[in-house]
Amino acid sequence: MNENQQQQRFQLGTIGALSLSVVSSVSIVICNKALITTLGFCFATTLTSWHLLVTFCSLHVALCVKLFEHKGFDQKAVMGFGILNGTSIGLLNLSLGFNSVGFYQMTKLAIIPCTVLLETLFFRKQFSRNVQLSLTVLLLGVGIATVTDLQLNFVGSVLSLLAVLTTCVAQIMTNNIQKKYKVSSTQLLYQSCPYQALTLFLVGPFVDGFLTNKNVFSFNYTPYVLAFIILSCLISVSVNFSTFLVIGKTSPVTYQVLGHLKTCLVLAFGYILLRDPFSWRNILGILVAVVGMALYSYYCTRESQLQKASEASAQLSQAKESEIDPLITVENGGDVQNTPAWKSKKDLQA
Repeated sequence: MNENQQQQRFQLGTIGALSLSVVSSVSIVICNKALITTLGFCFATTLTSWHLLVTFCSLHVALCVKLFEHKGFDQKAVMGFGILNGTSIGLLNLSLGFNSVGFYQMTKLAIIPCTVLLETLFFRKQFSRNVQLSLTVLLLGVGIATVTDLQLNFVGSVLSLLAVLTTCVAQIMTNNIQKKYKVSSTQLLYQSCPYQALTLFLVGPFVDGFLTNKNVFSFNYTPYVLAFIILSCLISVSVNFSTFLVIGKTSPVTYQVLGHLKTCLVLAFGYILLRDPFSWRNILGILVAVVGMALYSYYCTRESQLQKASEASAQLSQAKESEIDPLITVENGGDVQNTPAWKSKKDLQA
């Protein structure tokens, strides 16, 4: 398989991962919204632990039928990564409980600049001005569409800060672990799922009980509730898989940009399907955000093409420089001289 075919396969795989992430995430948001608002099941952290448990069981079945290969690597890294991922989910839910919806949206918006800052400081990754500008336009648009009120409090602010930091570090680790240990998104998800599920299963009932003043184990599980929980868990397999796949194939920042696209789509679907209230501010914000996403996609694609062209040019010039000039043996009156090939005939005759 030549380089162009490999590049085409990679691009198709990336597009497929992005599409799967968008479709599955929007689907699970609509499903969970019906589960929480209509059926009254408001135990989000515990539900997430069930999501991860079902994901692990599904991947284990896939491993048994040899759909992917198990690849062992540093268990300390896997354990730390899994616990950190679970902790970040719990902190995001606590942040929502202690803050207004507007401040919670600001918390999610802060993940992109924080990720850019961490990757620049610790991994020496460079983000061009064009990419930074497109991210600014994107964040401005999402902020206009989603942020309404900003009510601050000390505990909520601390929780939001911890949620942003743990989420950024976890997503950067998702990308780096896959590249460092050369494991696929499926292999990493399979090994980290138990630690994430256990972390959330232990803290979930306490977090949900603190936020809702209800006990998840005493909830009335009607057939409708159970049906939506099962549906949510099944969709979550695709959500969790596509999350690791997107971060592995692109970057944590691109995944967050994709997340804001999902937010805009959820707002639009909420208005179309559920008749949620929609204002000119939502429309303006979504339009600005879409412009920011388009700019980000354009600049990232263009810079990637320029980088590949530069690398190809550098490899070509390096190959030329590494070629050893052939020596021409010239017999001159019994004396043998080694003369470089660039010498002209005139010079040789002289």
